[in-house]
Amino acid sequence: MNHHDPTDGLHCLVTGATGYIGGRLLPELLAAGHRVRCLARSPGKLRDHPWAGAVEEVRGDVTDAAAVAEAMRDIDVAYYLVHTLGSGKDFEETDRRAARVFGQRAEAAGVRRIVYLGGLTPPGVPEERLSPHLRSRAEVGRILLASGVPTAVLRAAVIIGSGSASFEMLRYLTERLPVMVTPSWVRTRIQPIAVRDVLRLLVGGAGLPDGVNRTFDIGGPDVLTYRDMMVRYARVAGLPRRLIVPVPVLTPGLSSHWVGLVTPVPASLARPLTESLRHEVVCREHDIDRYVPAPPGHPLGFDEAVRLALRQVREARVTTRWSSAAVPGAPSDPLPTDPDWAGGSLYTDHREAVVDAPVGELWRVIEGVGGEHGWYSFPLAWSVRGWLDRLVGGVGLRRGRRDAERLRAGDSLDFWRVEEIERGHLLRLRAEMRLPGLAWLEMYAEPDGDGRSRYRQRALFHPHGLLGHAYWWAVSPFHAVVFGGMARTIARTAARRGPESAR
Repeated sequence: MNHHDPTDGLHCLVTGATGYIGGRLLPELLAAGHRVRCLARSPGKLRDHPWAGAVEEVRGDVTDAAAVAEAMRDIDVAYYLVHTLGSGKDFEETDRRAARVFGQRAEAAGVRRIVYLGGLTPPGVPEERLSPHLRSRAEVGRILLASGVPTAVLRAAVIIGSGSASFEMLRYLTERLPVMVTPSWVRTRIQPIAVRDVLRLLVGGAGLPDGVNRTFDIGGPDVLTYRDMMVRYARVAGLPRRLIVPVPVLTPGLSSHWVGLVTPVPASLARPLTESLRHEVVCREHDIDRYVPAPPGHPLGFDEAVRLALRQVREARVTTRWSSAAVPGAPSDPLPTDPDWAGGSLYTDHREAVVDAPVGELWRVIEGVGGEHGWYSFPLAWSVRGWLDRLVGGVGLRRGRRDAERLRAGDSLDFWRVEEIERGHLLRLRAEMRLPGLAWLEMYAEPDGDGRSRYRQRALFHPHGLLGHAYWWAVSPFHAVVFGGMARTIARTAARRGPESAR
């Protein structure tokens, strides 16, 4: 059993550290004086965060009992912040198995408390009528409450914060559509909560009395329909009033594709979000306030939460985004050139260019790729590839970038993810688009003498089956235009910027 001196900070385990909430909770726990360990499938994704050197890391997955047991050693409070949202038809069984492993290992390790962020469920609605997403999150809460470890299940509806999936959905729908024909769920009453209040309550949950083992509804002071939220967002953002016409014919499936077309949130993620809006989600109690008193000005109202989120977006200070976590089903195999790669077919496309600019200028162009800057070649081809990806349920190009200038390991970048970055030298991206195989894109900046540099670019594709081989040969005629044009344009852009920066 753990023996803890109440004058010391707690030892906290955070799962889901690469995700939207987990990545923001870690620095809040450190600021509160706690020691923090994180369990992550890919700890390398955490290394570029400003707090990375201050946390312990354990590599593993929440379904891996041995890794969870190792992560639980000497832990006082364990945060369960993972869920397999939209990861396939078996996600409920995966969530169930992971929660059982987590609860069992926490009890065996003598953990004093579990804190879980779940979803707010509507009162009086039979569980079988809930969306699969909400139903699974409710089941996870029940499993943890029955684990033998005192558990606090914080249940939130829509979370308003820069970079959250719910906020991005609201923002893009409102900003891009002055006139909207909308699903009927825009009339559903919702109690949104600011991400700052979610984090405040998660941190406060670590200090709950030992006997507390229950759910808590958490929400902001405003109860609004989704239509109200869009109208008020427009007002806060300084947009003209939006015309919103609800229609009954848009099913959850159709409305998720509608959201996917208009916003960066892909249909695979939009569907569970929109399904969760079919029923009213309003707090039935505010008991958490007795244990974690709200400071002056909190909980934040909807308008203030939107105002703060927009400020973070405009000042490029979005620390985590909904896309921080890896896309469910995204490839996780090692790079084909890694020593432990099992072999097989590997197609490559090499490009090089001598750049009349120092290596630092070339690197600035490389690190600025994607998002608003584009991909430096044949924009129509990239756009078409992005739309095709979205049509088959992929993420497409609309995820953009977390930061307009700097990248870090683990960042999503349109339909790529930053797998490796050696600042000033190498950027390696792993494809998260829907492909019959695994794909990477590498960009190198190297000195070439006399103030010049050399740009090297390599695309790699490891096909899966006959379809993968057919795919490569079908698209290879376009490589000269797409990849060749990319290399030439990056070289020209760096050469042009060199004299500009010298002035």
